[in-house]
This record gives sequence, C-alpha cells and structure tokens, in this order.
Amino acid sequence: MIRRGQSRVSPTGLLGGSFNPAHGAHRKITLAAIEDLNLGEAWWLVSPGNPLKPKAGMAPLAARVRSARAMARRAPIRVTAIERELRTRYTVDTLRALKRRFPKRRFVWLMGADNLAQLHRWKDWRGIAREMPIAVIARPGYDRIALASPAMAWLRRFRLLAACLKNREEWSAPALIELRFDPDPRSATAMRHADPDWTRRFAGPPPRDAVTHSLIPDDAGPEAA
Repeated sequence: MIRRGQSRVSPTGLLGGSFNPAHGAHRKITLAAIEDLNLGEAWWLVSPGNPLKPKAGMAPLAARVRSARAMARRAPIRVTAIERELRTRYTVDTLRALKRRFPKRRFVWLMGADNLAQLHRWKDWRGIAREMPIAVIARPGYDRIALASPAMAWLRRFRLLAACLKNREEWSAPALIELRFDPDPRSATAMRHADPDWTRRFAGPPPRDAVTHSLIPDDAGPEAA
C-alpha cells in the first residue's frame, strides 16, 4: 500500500512460467501489460520446476533462461530464476518471499486465462490473490473456462479496470484486472513439436540472473542451503 510521504515507484509485473522455450507471445503480452498498467518493467520468473507440469520434456533451467533472455532483448523485461535462490516451489511462497526481499517495490502478478482456469488447484490460491493485484491476460480457447472457474467465482467481486489500478493512490489486494489483446496462438508446446532440439540453439556459458546477478549453471536445481 502506498501512503502519503512514500515514494511512488512504478510497479513491476511478474510473469511466471516454464519458458520451455520462451516465445513471441510471452514478449507480446508482457509489453502490452506494461503499457496498459503503466509498469516500470516486468520480471520473467523462469521456474526451476512447476509442480503442475510433468518433468519429462522440460529443458535444463539454463537453456530456458537463455531462450527467455533472447526473447526479452531490448525490452523492459528482466529474466530471473530467483526461485532457485529463494528455495520456493509454489507461487504463493515465491510472491511472499519477493515482497520481503524487495519491500519498496510494488508488484502485479500477470497470468494467462489458462492459468486462471486452474488457479483453484494452486497451493493457497486465495493467498496469492491477497498478496498483490492479479492481471489476467486473455488466451485463445480459455476465456470461457476461466470465467466459469472456482477462482473466478471468488475473484469476480474484486474486479478493477486497468485505468483504476494505474491511478490508484492505494495499492492493495485482492484486485483483478482483465486485459484483452489480440489473441496470439503461439505456444511453447507447438514450438517444441516443430523443433525438438531447440535447446541446441541456446547452448553457451552459464547465463547471469538479471535480478540477483548470480550465474545459473546448466544443471541448476534449487540452490544449496
């Protein structure tokens, strides 16, 4: 919450995902969200491991980070695998840890309608909504399912227009903002099918985390305690 006397720092959007690999739709929706919500920048949180996704077919973390860095080039997007250092596995724990680590930042959680449709399966999903505003981005084929989801039934009462969030004096949650852009059908699944060996294009030295500035080795798992 921003109170009188505090500096108004432009909020940061958080887009989490496997980025297996990152693609143009990730970039397009992020830039559109930055513009619509007047964000200072966005962070792509490249997940070391998504509990709701199978491990089979998941590329090494470093390769996924490299693909995200290439896609985010020359944009106000920072690519990070900070969950590895925070040692968090679930979104709710990551968001709480980020708020503790960066107390002067205001965050907005960005998610696609496909994730809203299954949000009720996430650990403490109401806790996620209470941590920071959520901006939901339309995804082709998922809008109807998302609107009928248990999470939407609860979140509907907290709907805000993007303009309201932009000009809001108090930064509070729960808040739900629905963002609508031209649909983009690109998906990581289709890209993997078209190019099963895509990771070869992203070989190289360990990439540097754009938020923590640490190196991410190819076999990166959760950082040792």
